[in-house]
Amino acid sequence: MNGNLKRAVMAGLVTAAMLGGGVVGATAFRATSVFAASNAGITTTVRADASAAPGVFVSNEDPAHEATESAAREAQEDAGQRPTQP
Repeated sequence: MNGNLKRAVMAGLVTAAMLGGGVVGATAFRATSVFAASNAGITTTVRADASAAPGVFVSNEDPAHEATESAAREAQEDAGQRPTQP
């Protein structure tokens, strides 16, 4: 066999292997009722306080914590901002 024929045969084999792997993977991991997400029978509890919402800043109003804060930090917390002051 010459070099170009070997290269063409090898490219064909690699392509066939990739296609075969794709078919096997799609078959093995397809969405079926066994793998489908289901929340039947699951109950969730929702907290009513503001800390339940992700990304919402809630100030720490503990007296021990408040004693160590600067006035600038306390002003940011009182304004509902995430503090950037030490």
